[in-house]
Parts: sequence; C-alpha cells; structure tokens
Amino acid sequence: MNPEELANLAHLRRARDLIDRDYAQPLDVPTMAAKALMSPAHFSRRFKATYGETPYNYLMTRRIERAMALLRAGWSVTDACMEVGSTSLGSFSTRFTQLAGESPSSYRSRKHEAAEAMPPCIAKLLTRPIDPRSSRIREAVAPAPA
Repeated sequence: MNPEELANLAHLRRARDLIDRDYAQPLDVPTMAAKALMSPAHFSRRFKATYGETPYNYLMTRRIERAMALLRAGWSVTDACMEVGSTSLGSFSTRFTQLAGESPSSYRSRKHEAAEAMPPCIAKLLTRPIDPRSSRIREAVAPAPA
C-alpha cells in the first residue's frame, strides 16, 4: 500500500469506529463521511470497497447485533429497538429478520444456552449477524492480512 492508501484506510477506520461507538445515535452518511474527511459519495464507495458493505448496512448490522444481545438478556423487542437507535419498529423488525433469519420476537423467545456459556467476546463474534447480500466476509470473521 502506498502512503495515500494507508491514509485513506486510517480515515475509513475512524468512520467505522464512529459507527461502532455511536451506533445508537442518529448517524447518516454525510456525518460518517465528514469523520473520514471524504465526500459522501467517495466515502460510500471506498467504505464498500474496503469492508464489503455500505456504511448504512454496517450501521444497521451493528444495531441488530446489539439488539440481539439485548433480546438474549430478556429485553422487549420495542425496548431493544429504541435502545439501539431505530425509530421504526417495523423497519427494525424487517432488517432484523433479514440479518438474523428470524423475527425479533422469535429470537427473543428461544433459548440461547450456547451463547450464554461462551465468553462474551466469543459470543459477540459467533452471533454477529451477516447480511446475506454482502459480497465479502467481514473483517471480524476473517481478518485481512496486515
């Protein structure tokens, strides 16, 4: 990688860290792009090329991942939806079903003994929802070589 590509990667990581940290806050592509010091269109293209999904899909996956943990802990679907920053229960449920393969209420009602028996860091990795439309496996599942 040349110095410019390394700098762009560092900027993209800042934006991804923003999503990871503030997923429950209202975030839009222009806000994320500003963190990466890029225009929104360029940021979206570079983010997808680097991480295999759009910034919005990454944000929604992060929200659903956190909602899954809350539902396993016994939270209601509505409370989990609001806690992770979703403003529409219908959109949240649709996206949850796309990523998890079952509705939030079904996910909440079934047993999760395997996830409860694992250390939290392993459970987070193994229960992370993966968008079936994503063309690449996420870095958390298969880290890219350094």
